[in-house]
Amino acid sequence: MLIEAALQLAAEGADVSVREAARRAAVSPGAPFRHFPNRDALMAAAAEEAQRRFRAEIEAALSKAPASGPLARFRAFGLAYLRWALRNPAHFEIISTGRYFVHGSSAELTRDNAELIALTEGILAQAAEQGLLRSVDLKRIQIAGRALVYGFARMNLDGHFPRWGVEAGEIERMAEGALDLFIAGIAKP
Repeated sequence: MLIEAALQLAAEGADVSVREAARRAAVSPGAPFRHFPNRDALMAAAAEEAQRRFRAEIEAALSKAPASGPLARFRAFGLAYLRWALRNPAHFEIISTGRYFVHGSSAELTRDNAELIALTEGILAQAAEQGLLRSVDLKRIQIAGRALVYGFARMNLDGHFPRWGVEAGEIERMAEGALDLFIAGIAKP
C-alpha cells in the first residue's frame, strides 16, 4: 500500500514523503517507519516495484518474439521499453533519473539493470553471429539503441512532442517508426 501510494504521489508530480504516503495509504503516520526509515528507502522500494513492472513488460514482449530472430527480439525489447515508458511516465521517471533516490542504493535495481544490459548484449551478439548487422561494434549499437528509447521516452515525459507536431494519439506509432528506422540502419540490407 505504501509503495503504491508513493508511486501515485510521483505520478501526480507531488513531493513524496513517508508521512504523505502513509496518509494516502490510510495507515498511521508512524507505522511506515518500521519498514521505510526514510524517504530514500521508500523510493528505492517504489523504484524496485516500477522496475518489476517494467521487466514484466519486456519479458511478455520477448515471449512473443521468435527465439531464433534476434532483430525481432531486439525490436520487441525496444517496443516494450517505449510502450511501458509512454504509458507509465512517473514510473519511468523514478527508475531512470536520480530525482527520487540514489540508484546505487538498491542492489535489486542495480542487478536487474545489469541483467537487462546483458540481455540486450546477448540479443545483439546473436544477431552478429547470424551476420545480420552492418557493424560488429555491439557496444556502440547497444548504447545508440538505449539512447534512442531513453531519449524518446524522455521527450514524451518532458512534453516535447506537441512542438514537433506529434499528437498524443500518434506518439506510440511514432515510437515504433523510430525504432524500425534504427533497426533498418543497423541491419545488413
